[in-house]
Amino acid sequence: MITRLQLQPLTAILIVLLLLVSGAAQQQSDEAQPGTLRNPLNPYGGADPWLTYYEGSYYLVTTTWRSEWLMRSSPTLAGLKTAEPVQIYFETEPSRCCNFWAPEFYLLDGPNGPRWYLYYTAGTPGTYDNQRTHVLESEGTDPMGRYTYKGRVFDPSHDVWMIDGSVMALDGSLYFLFSAFEGGLQSMFIAPMSDPWTISGERALLSQPLYPWERSGGFVNEGPVALHHDDSTFVIYSASACSGPDYKLGMLTYTGGDPLSADSWLKHPEPVFERSDENGVFAPGHNGFFRSPDGTEDWIVYHANDSLSGGCDGRRTTRVQAFGWNEDGTPNFGLPVSTDEVIAAPSGDLGIDPLPELLEPVLFRFQSLGRQGAYLRHANFQLRLDFGVNPLADSQFMLVPGLADPEAVSVESANFPGFYLRHRDNVVWLIADDGGDTFEEDATWWIRPGLADEGGISFEAYSQPERYIGRMFGVLALVPVPDTASDQVLADSTFLQEQSSE
Repeated sequence: MITRLQLQPLTAILIVLLLLVSGAAQQQSDEAQPGTLRNPLNPYGGADPWLTYYEGSYYLVTTTWRSEWLMRSSPTLAGLKTAEPVQIYFETEPSRCCNFWAPEFYLLDGPNGPRWYLYYTAGTPGTYDNQRTHVLESEGTDPMGRYTYKGRVFDPSHDVWMIDGSVMALDGSLYFLFSAFEGGLQSMFIAPMSDPWTISGERALLSQPLYPWERSGGFVNEGPVALHHDDSTFVIYSASACSGPDYKLGMLTYTGGDPLSADSWLKHPEPVFERSDENGVFAPGHNGFFRSPDGTEDWIVYHANDSLSGGCDGRRTTRVQAFGWNEDGTPNFGLPVSTDEVIAAPSGDLGIDPLPELLEPVLFRFQSLGRQGAYLRHANFQLRLDFGVNPLADSQFMLVPGLADPEAVSVESANFPGFYLRHRDNVVWLIADDGGDTFEEDATWWIRPGLADEGGISFEAYSQPERYIGRMFGVLALVPVPDTASDQVLADSTFLQEQSSE
């Protein structure tokens, strides 16, 4: 649903929103019961979660799409909701700077003793075609680092697009699991490792998307993660396209023999975890596993969407739930639980949920006054004006205190959190925050009464006064607006601000 908002002083709007969040958090905290929580663990930006419990604290990292990794830590699972994210790594090398996906971190033996190794996917700006797998190494045994870049993890005989890297220890040996293309199908592979950062032999095909339930929206097997129980080993993986509601989990069972042979693995003929319309959970996938503080319970962490229209982007949120085991020794994940359901915290965790009900972020759309019916949206990370935007989230933004000046605003993407509207070379782009002063200034805007209609708004560049977001030669750019500007220039620099709840 879309409703028209009356223009108000921005600082007042932000203050009211902050007070509402603070008051609601306090009220909800008072109502929460010790040892319980509700999903999700974040309101957005929770894709591809990896969570572990280590020496009294939980640690969580999720996909950023940016050139950095952020980690949250809390002694209680519910406390991750309000834990301050800490930057544990920032990348400046252009060949691996961008599109950070699918983090996983493990405590493994290295040449200097136990170290945390954080595996992830990254590539080059403006494309996903160059995604490769990389690994960081911690200086000690603190999961929060400091981390340094260790190298790229790859099979020299197949140095190709390679994502969702994961480590599996089996019978005293280390193996690397990952997703790549084979015969036009996104498939899963396994390769031996000689140390935590080196593949020591040629990859072997592990699984391809052959069942109909692995081909919804795309032929995909990805996100493999090993799960050990008693004497059994499983690989739980994600199937179908992440952009649709039928993203789900499948399972391979190790039957003995050479782990590098596909004949040693049996694929379960049905998915083991999938959407629940009755619980309002769609596209559950890209999972990890962790144990309760007392070691008696097994838990799964995964991401999911709240609606059929949810996409493969930053609107996905991090969910957790306990799972059990069937009589035949296979895992029983059950149904993904509703975000309305209060669940017991992991055994030994008596924390109080600080936000039992996470508030939805306030989203806005901006309709052009000069081209009525057309909205600001990002496409290929450039700002455009389009009619009939699909997906809708490409035209949804959050107004946050200005990165360079809290009295102004920055305009953050709804489906790519951490990406802001920024002018560069006079054109307006959607770009990830690099933390630099120039970025912060160029991604900060003054909200002015509409140049053509004071019932609307205009965006004046903080770093280039008297230049506004408008149209120049058909492109969204910084446009000078002198007193002699035409009615069309004024209208093209004026937008109707609407609150968006869909």
